[in-house]
Amino acid sequence: MIIDLAIARKWLREPPEEDNDIIKLIIGATEEYLKNATGRTFDDTNNQARLFCLVLVTDWYENRDLIGTKPSEKVRFSIQSMLIQLQNLEEEITSG
Repeated sequence: MIIDLAIARKWLREPPEEDNDIIKLIIGATEEYLKNATGRTFDDTNNQARLFCLVLVTDWYENRDLIGTKPSEKVRFSIQSMLIQLQNLEEEITSG
């Protein structure tokens, strides 16, 4: 698991407790999105992967009508930039 409910709730500035199930669902979806986009599995030791998931959790939580689609315009550049770096992370480590 890259991020847990506690850190996501802090990042989202303590949303209502009744949203916990929704937040857990979004966390799982963001982690799957990252794995599908990079072909890699990350854990909680990679801060960039954690930040990627937190940014996407926020976007999908605040824009629930768009969940499952591309990130909203306001975060698209950051998400794409982080994805490129995360996709190339292992290649840089093994070739460097």
